[in-house]
Amino acid sequence: MDLSELKGIISLMQKSDLTELEIEIQDLKLRLARPGATSETAGNQVATEVAQQQITSQLQPVTMPSPHPEDDGLHKFASPMVGTFYRKPGPEDASFVEVGDVVKKGDVLCIVEAMKVMNEIQSDVAGEIVDILLEDAHSVEYGQTLFKIRKS
Repeated sequence: MDLSELKGIISLMQKSDLTELEIEIQDLKLRLARPGATSETAGNQVATEVAQQQITSQLQPVTMPSPHPEDDGLHKFASPMVGTFYRKPGPEDASFVEVGDVVKKGDVLCIVEAMKVMNEIQSDVAGEIVDILLEDAHSVEYGQTLFKIRKS
């Protein structure tokens, strides 16, 4: 099952009066339920939500969850372009930065490949890398937060 099929199923469920939907295909089991629409216990609802998140995370670009609250006062370094995010210059090389690294303004943080061109993305602030929000080789959108940096 690919992402477009899953989105179609979710859309169909939203447009209909269905309160629950369960699909089993080979080793994939998908169960969708509207919150509060059934007499399920709270534990089953939580399990359903976790299962939905696990399936969705397998079909969409993975973002690493941030252990920090959204309004944490950190500088959110955003992608200047659409492309593919790379944390290191080559498959066998070390990452440009890791959590805990201190960077200066102008230091290379990552590469964003766009139209077969490898663009080195430089930090616009000096500080400590607190969070890296994307895995290597995942798609990135313009303006999507890539790093959280505690300014120095």
